[in-house]
Amino acid sequence: MPNNVSKTRVRLNGISSRAWEHPADRGALVALRKLKGFDTILKTLSGLINERQWRLLLLGSAVRVDERQFPQLNRLLADVGTTLDATDLPELYVRASPAFTAEAIGMNKPVIILSSGLIDLLDEEELRFVIARELGHALSGHAVYRTLLLRLVGMTGIFNAMPGGALGLRAIVAALMEWSRKSELSADRAGLLATQDPAVATRVHMKLASGGHLEDLDITSFFAQAAEYEETEDLRDSVLKLFLVEGQAHPFNVVRASELRRWTESGDYTAILHGTYPRREDDATAKVTDAAQDAARSYTESFERTQDSLGRIVHDVAGFMGSAKLWLDEKFGSRGTE
Repeated sequence: MPNNVSKTRVRLNGISSRAWEHPADRGALVALRKLKGFDTILKTLSGLINERQWRLLLLGSAVRVDERQFPQLNRLLADVGTTLDATDLPELYVRASPAFTAEAIGMNKPVIILSSGLIDLLDEEELRFVIARELGHALSGHAVYRTLLLRLVGMTGIFNAMPGGALGLRAIVAALMEWSRKSELSADRAGLLATQDPAVATRVHMKLASGGHLEDLDITSFFAQAAEYEETEDLRDSVLKLFLVEGQAHPFNVVRASELRRWTESGDYTAILHGTYPRREDDATAKVTDAAQDAARSYTESFERTQDSLGRIVHDVAGFMGSAKLWLDEKFGSRGTE
């Protein structure tokens, strides 16, 4: 049973990142972790030049958070690290920018970067959520896939010169973008587990979507807007949504709020707070097949609950094909055993 970090938060001792990873994200990560040496090679190559270059750039142009510089952020990082039982915390930097951005970069030694605009936008608890979600990125090792994605995007010109290369690269990049969007949902869950207040997470998404005009927003209308986006009846809108998100590495903020609320209401969030979650000590024995089945189940459930017209068509076709297969198995398979 977790121990109290404060009056309102519990420490999730030994928690594995698998606890907060979205099934589609977790399936890819479990498979990647089984490729012994692959992540080591990427980390080594990245650490030799890219990460050193990034760290020097941050040291020279941004502000490193510590006990005397942005002490509130330093305390929040230590606090969320304790809640998520992180054994090694990344360095945290504040970069001057009016944009509302936060990112975790680096594979060998991850670094978290917050924009000054985001710090001005959010209150203390909301900043706790953002710092925790970036720590979740780092603990999940998302930087490995992100680096691969950036390398592939950078090679677009080379592949365009090859017959059929551009089409193949686009398919790979689209798949990685889909993974990236799911990894953001994972990070939101990590942020919620560290904050342990769903209302805070919702406020962050509402502020990011509106630019901070929280006094002009209504939570009921906000989630109704999310439902309208997700449940469009027009097939044209369904197709347009596919094109809209194809090149997006992040889900839209309204969608993220809805997805996190759905996870909270599923019961998984409460179970984790009561101590039911996978442990880091068991990560090495996690099965790829189990993770793949969870990912497939997640997509199936998503299709089943969607009111989106294209989603319904895909689900209905899949259901028909499944029924047809069962009928064929019964008719022809049984004859073969007579």
